[in-house]
Amino acid sequence: MRFIDETIIHVKAGDGGHGCIAFLREKFRPNGGPCGGDGGKGGDVIFLSDKQLSTLQDLPKNHHYKAKRGEHGKGKNCHGKNGENFIIKVPVGTIVRDSNTEQIIYDFKKESESFIIAQGGNGGFGNARFKTKNNVAPKIANNGALGQEFSLSLELKVLADVGLVGFPNAGKSTFISKVSNSKPKISDYPFTTLTPNLGIVKYHDYKSFVMADIPGLVKGASKGKGLGNQFLRHIERTKVLIFIIDANSESIDDDYSTLKTELLNHKPELDKLPKLILLSKIDTILDEDLNQKKLPKNIEIIKISSITGKNLENATKSIAYLVESYDNY
Repeated sequence: MRFIDETIIHVKAGDGGHGCIAFLREKFRPNGGPCGGDGGKGGDVIFLSDKQLSTLQDLPKNHHYKAKRGEHGKGKNCHGKNGENFIIKVPVGTIVRDSNTEQIIYDFKKESESFIIAQGGNGGFGNARFKTKNNVAPKIANNGALGQEFSLSLELKVLADVGLVGFPNAGKSTFISKVSNSKPKISDYPFTTLTPNLGIVKYHDYKSFVMADIPGLVKGASKGKGLGNQFLRHIERTKVLIFIIDANSESIDDDYSTLKTELLNHKPELDKLPKLILLSKIDTILDEDLNQKKLPKNIEIIKISSITGKNLENATKSIAYLVESYDNY
């Protein structure tokens, strides 16, 4: 399945049905009054957030979406039916903008949020509406109003409490697969993860938080290298940053500095988020070798092994504490 996190679509709400010009023609009322019915309202184009969706991949299959127009009014005061609404489902985290002005129209941050993107046109009045004392047989009616029409740009930014950040093959996918319900593709080569993976991590009895495994970053990611600028957008809404660094790295301190720099170049406000470091794969390195490495200062560091399970529970507790601290701030 392709992961698509931005696209442009065109939406058109339904036009209103036209009002009808008609007069009663009955056996005993040859010159009956006006009886033209009103036209029906055009259908709206409605966006609905759906937590079952994780990509915008279905939208490019049809760049144009159009709701049905209202039916025209009929004689004998029969009003036209309203046009059927057109519902477009989008993932939670989708931002909808006017593609011409780039102004944000709506930001879907919760499940089952609905928003009318384009309103259908009102139906026109039939001639029965225009009857007056001075004009008992009006021969006029309104056309239905046009439905709204927009070109929209959609951007998806995943919503998660915790964002995992690291270089390719640092062990992020293995970690999230061990502590959550996520089952990402895992291999021993870089860039296995090319899309954000979301997992729910449960702790205590009924508490949980959502963790996002962001595709591996490289130096220069904030400038677009390695698709980094596309990946970094998915870290913008997280509450907590977790840096996963391979304990076998030649310079753990430099790795942390590089990752942090890429994040801050992308969005400086990310520096305000609570953060910690998970040193991964400690089962593959001797303690004396690890002790000789220069480690970052002024940040909590937890040594873990996703393969043996060492310190995974402690890591989960520490992350949960940071999430709760953010929520209570």
